[in-house]
Amino acid sequence: MRLTKLEHAALVVDDSGDRLYVDPGKFTTPITESAGAIAVVITHQHDDHWTPEQLARIVEANPEVRILGPAGVALAAADFPVETVSAGDTVEVGPFRLRFFGGRHAVIHPSIPVIDNLGVLVNDALYYGGDSLILPDVTVDVLAAPVGAPWMKTSEAMDYVIGVAPRRAFPTHEMLLSRAGKDLFNTRLKWATEQGGGEYLPLEPGDTLDF
Repeated sequence: MRLTKLEHAALVVDDSGDRLYVDPGKFTTPITESAGAIAVVITHQHDDHWTPEQLARIVEANPEVRILGPAGVALAAADFPVETVSAGDTVEVGPFRLRFFGGRHAVIHPSIPVIDNLGVLVNDALYYGGDSLILPDVTVDVLAAPVGAPWMKTSEAMDYVIGVAPRRAFPTHEMLLSRAGKDLFNTRLKWATEQGGGEYLPLEPGDTLDF
């Protein structure tokens, strides 16, 4: 399988032409070439993780695509046939085995309601937690590690990577950062990944990783 990192929190996994998209939101370049998409996972309803426009383009090109997300996503994206999933669920779509974890978004501020959020484990190898630092109780080969968000500080990102102890990690959720900010976070998360014997890969949008 080949993972391609897209901008911000989005990524796509390709297995022999079957594609899984995760969190195509407003900070991601419009997805206009999505042939082969068989599933879209949306971790939560915030628009940096999905927009109607992004989803409509994928559905138009792939009318049979399955869309999976927590209850909050199903409500927010009521114009689309979202399949509601919960923590503990496992769904198989083509070559992709999807296991869901967590349940709630990290706290941004006490004045802001906490919403649904699900992490997803793809084929027991790639883990992406959405906007949550809840540790999955599984061994992780590849971790999409958040690096910049209003709900997180650097030390929490580092502790999260240390707690997961992935074999490999790469940055996600970073479009709010300057180049200097990205470089700083990459240095910190490289150190954190290496504490568990793993390798940190500072992927940029368009870069790929086979797993």
